[in-house]
Amino acid sequence: MICYKYPNEGEWAELLRRPAKEAAQLDAIVDGVLDDIRQNGDAAVKAYEAKFDHVELSELMVSEDEMAKAEELVDDELKAAILHAHRNIHAFHASQKFVGEKVEVEPGVTCWQKSIAIEKVGLYIPGGTAPLFSTVLMLAIPAKIAGCKDIVLCTPPSRDGSVNPAILVAARVAGVNRVYKIGGVQAIGAMAYGTESVPKVYKIFGPGNQYVMRAKQHVSLHDVAIDMPAGPSEVAVLADKDSNPAFVAADLLSQAEHGIDSQVLLFTTSEEMVGKVETCVEAQLAALPRKEIAEQALTHSKVILVRDDEEMMRMCNAYAPEHLIIETSNYEELAQMVVNAGSVFLGSYTPESAGDYASGTNHTLPTSGYAMAYSGVNLDSYQRKVTFQHITPEGIRGIGQTVACMADNEMLDAHANAMRLRMQEVNS
Repeated sequence: MICYKYPNEGEWAELLRRPAKEAAQLDAIVDGVLDDIRQNGDAAVKAYEAKFDHVELSELMVSEDEMAKAEELVDDELKAAILHAHRNIHAFHASQKFVGEKVEVEPGVTCWQKSIAIEKVGLYIPGGTAPLFSTVLMLAIPAKIAGCKDIVLCTPPSRDGSVNPAILVAARVAGVNRVYKIGGVQAIGAMAYGTESVPKVYKIFGPGNQYVMRAKQHVSLHDVAIDMPAGPSEVAVLADKDSNPAFVAADLLSQAEHGIDSQVLLFTTSEEMVGKVETCVEAQLAALPRKEIAEQALTHSKVILVRDDEEMMRMCNAYAPEHLIIETSNYEELAQMVVNAGSVFLGSYTPESAGDYASGTNHTLPTSGYAMAYSGVNLDSYQRKVTFQHITPEGIRGIGQTVACMADNEMLDAHANAMRLRMQEVNS
């Protein structure tokens, strides 16, 4: 990691820039796959599974026998961990339930909202270098609490046609209705357009590689909603002279091991801490099984030495990290200054990995600076607020002339007429 000392504000934009991605070739590949699936359904999906996942599939949906076998393959300790995480994630997301209240804005005019679940949602769970069964919990639990009727899940199979058993166990625990052996762009296309086997959904959730992310953005233009635009995973860690350098290094590496395109940033007010953290990173990195992945991620990661807390927070908010870990002694004070972040971890004993698995918060979060405008996945992500209103004759007498006047001045005569007819009736 390269250290940048006391950069001027004019240098911040360049320092905080994410690694650039070439999009033109990516778009051509993604568009071709999606068009094929739209036109040819299951046949196209199976062909791409053979091409990309190197597996010949006769059936796309995971059978009940396969679900039962998965229960036998997952050991008791992991099952207990999945159930423990489920309890905490469920408790936190259940607390987010919306309670709409009727508001009489003036006599005879009442307005209210009702929260209604999205009926059909699709969840994408990557396979790749790490089977993310934890993401099954993060996406399916709030969908179930929200009341989504149809929760379908797509995940890439292995070459023998099986799905990672922990993914299947998590899916059953969290209440997924159906699981499909489909990965990559073809999974997004199948859920967006529907095929003979896979139902069309109304909103797609979940992480993935650059192809999956591009596919989600493509289908969101015309066919289906998505949770959020997303890029590679990232973390910003804030440290001062009192931080534990071993903890800071561990948090940086836990993010770096996600993938070679992950980005980690360390902001610190202590020059002494820079050297201590670098030493700890080297020692911990040597022992990691995913060392090569973390090493590549660290090549485009940075240490930024700043003058004071105020500058550190302004720079951090300008970056808008997916994960923000505040490991300073005054973390409560700095937490009040957070404006842009996906999820915030406070103090020395709150690693990002807690939120990734079992603290209860959701780990599906906005990246690439989208935390300036987007929230992470939560209960509201699976619901819509439908607005209701009711007006009595008293209400017509109260707001009728205001409505008619405004409609007249926008030259929308039919709007004005709809109200004046009612005004005439209630005043007659």
